[in-house]
Amino acid sequence: MTTPPMPPTLWAATAPAAPPTAPLMGEARTGVAVVGGGFTGLSTALHLAEAGVPVTVLEAAEIGWGASGRNNGQVIPTLSRIDPDDIVAAVAPENGGREKGEALVGLIRDSAAFTFDLIRRHGIEAEAVQNGWIQPAHRASRLKLSAARAEQWGRRGAPVRLYSRDEMAALTGSVHWHGGWGNTTGGRINPLGLARGMARVAIGAGAVVNTGSPVQAIRPVPGGWALDTPRGTLTAERIVIATQAYTGDFWPGLKRTIVPVRSYQMATSVLSDNIRKTILPEGHALSDTRGDLYFYRFDANGRLVTGGGLMIPFGWDSRIRARIAERLRRVYPQIGEIRFDYSWWGYIAATADKMPHVYELAPDVLSWTGCNGRGVALATALGRELARASNGTPLRDIAAPVETRLRTIAGHAFRSIGIAWNVAKARRLDARD
Repeated sequence: MTTPPMPPTLWAATAPAAPPTAPLMGEARTGVAVVGGGFTGLSTALHLAEAGVPVTVLEAAEIGWGASGRNNGQVIPTLSRIDPDDIVAAVAPENGGREKGEALVGLIRDSAAFTFDLIRRHGIEAEAVQNGWIQPAHRASRLKLSAARAEQWGRRGAPVRLYSRDEMAALTGSVHWHGGWGNTTGGRINPLGLARGMARVAIGAGAVVNTGSPVQAIRPVPGGWALDTPRGTLTAERIVIATQAYTGDFWPGLKRTIVPVRSYQMATSVLSDNIRKTILPEGHALSDTRGDLYFYRFDANGRLVTGGGLMIPFGWDSRIRARIAERLRRVYPQIGEIRFDYSWWGYIAATADKMPHVYELAPDVLSWTGCNGRGVALATALGRELARASNGTPLRDIAAPVETRLRTIAGHAFRSIGIAWNVAKARRLDARD
């Protein structure tokens, strides 16, 4: 299959090679069909294969080709904008109410630890560093937000702590921030390395992974479902759809539950050891309290990996390079001349309420949407829950509320205008107390 042109990423240049795969050809049968070869789909397939359940992954392009191989690689055990008390309050009584909301909070709380444990257990080569994640406050007034988040997560058993301005300056290597908070279970990975590693382990456990196999239609057949691809048809008893921002038109309405938002990433040239030691010296991953995030982490070779957002995509490469270079000069002036070896982008799946949503689309058909920029840990952990649900665990017993009505977004056809508006709004709010 010929995939749409996408800019080359740092991760593709540094991750171990993907395991050999091939397109689906002709007729095949399986127990569970998983649509999408990213974190969720591969985690689901891995956990099903380990349980002895026949499972086949259908990936439209290559393993980790979508958001799973194009993100910043920060492993963060929180949602981006919604805090625990609000998560609990957002779960409707018919979907489990407070009890299910707390279960979802627990899943998110433990998601980074789960992801790193999976990497260690299977020996996945993903440049994994679990030295913690920090969220500095970009204005002194945002320290109230830091304290509230630390309190809410700490009340639920998360290993969190608050940092003074001096402590945060020592952790970040910059006086740009005013203090903040963090969680010690977070960290950073090569995200494409994780996706390829999960695929290799899943195949070794008995899963089948067919790349170059975009699902064009899903239809009911006696005893299950048929998934049609350009060169074959897979018949399955159950389905898990794990396509997020790259969802096609194969299931009515699913594509309209999210807005695909471009997230731009870039990596500097390798910094000298002297400079490297002055920036994030303890190896943390960092994303701050801005809506238009400042975020930083190092790769295994000493490149600072960062990025940002744009209101419109035209001329993106030169514009994002100039914008982030100016940002780096303010936050980390010790770098001196700034050169970017890589710049790229990928889509993240944003929901209207900034919440993740698990759907039962039909009997034995599950999906979820809404990584909202925090998909590495959450998607990997949710894969285990979707595997449990596809292997006989009642939906009421998995660690996430399950809905049957799709939350489609009004005005979805005008989403590009909404994206530009939201970026502009975030920048205005970032500048205010």
